[in-house]
Amino acid sequence: MKYYKLAQPNGWDFHTGNTINYRENIGKTVKCPNGGIPKLCSDTVIHASKNPNDCFIGASTPCSAYLVEGIPACEDDKKSGFKELAVIEEITDLDSLFGWKYSESLNPINPLLVKKHKVTKKDIENLKKWDSVWDSVGASVRDSVWASVGASVRDSVWDSVWASVGASVWDSVGASVRDSVRASVWDSVGASVRDSVGASVWDSVGASVWDSVRASVWAYIGSLFPNIKKWRYIDHIGGKYPYQCCVALWKRGFMPVRYLKQWHLLAGNPPLNVFTLDK
Repeated sequence: MKYYKLAQPNGWDFHTGNTINYRENIGKTVKCPNGGIPKLCSDTVIHASKNPNDCFIGASTPCSAYLVEGIPACEDDKKSGFKELAVIEEITDLDSLFGWKYSESLNPINPLLVKKHKVTKKDIENLKKWDSVWDSVGASVRDSVWASVGASVRDSVWDSVWASVGASVWDSVGASVRDSVRASVWDSVGASVRDSVGASVWDSVGASVWDSVRASVWAYIGSLFPNIKKWRYIDHIGGKYPYQCCVALWKRGFMPVRYLKQWHLLAGNPPLNVFTLDK
């Protein structure tokens, strides 16, 4: 039977990094170097899966992928263990193999580094749509994306994508937005009252800012899974991504941020406010 095997980008196995090179053994048979009774999640077998997304149990991105054949010595509903595997071919179109945007997950778009654009009517329309979505689900965009992606692919896939996209984008975008909003809010409060109300104002603004930034990050991550047709915890047209309005702004180089009861579009690095939508 045919199975899938993931390895490091250079072809070496994930487990040790220097035991089996699958790329160098295409057209050959590789054997488990260890004896003993075959047991999953041990070094007594080589692991592979029928579903390529199940291979992320023990693997991560970036990776290389291989079509293999063998007779399992042990297995469960997610993976199989083999004493030997025939390596048939390397699969290079990983977006199609996994059914989600693997390539973009390795090179996520940072909206603050996108070339600056002038705000158009379409951008304003998308911001208003995002405001409507916010009124519907608010910060629960995270829960919606998390639950929907988790129901579609394995938690191990989600962990790998988050490690690649979420952490890198959140770290860079979050820090820049924080500094920009802090400066903007402090300017709006005014020097005469900063000392007396500064902390309370920032606490209030900060919570709103982080909620809206996190929601945008999660909306972008959800867009990497186009094969999901039903998104949880939000009413939407089947087959339509309910957070696409935010993603459209993101890819145009705009970060929608909510503070002081308004929506603001930030753009550039450092981010500057380029449009304000009054609530």
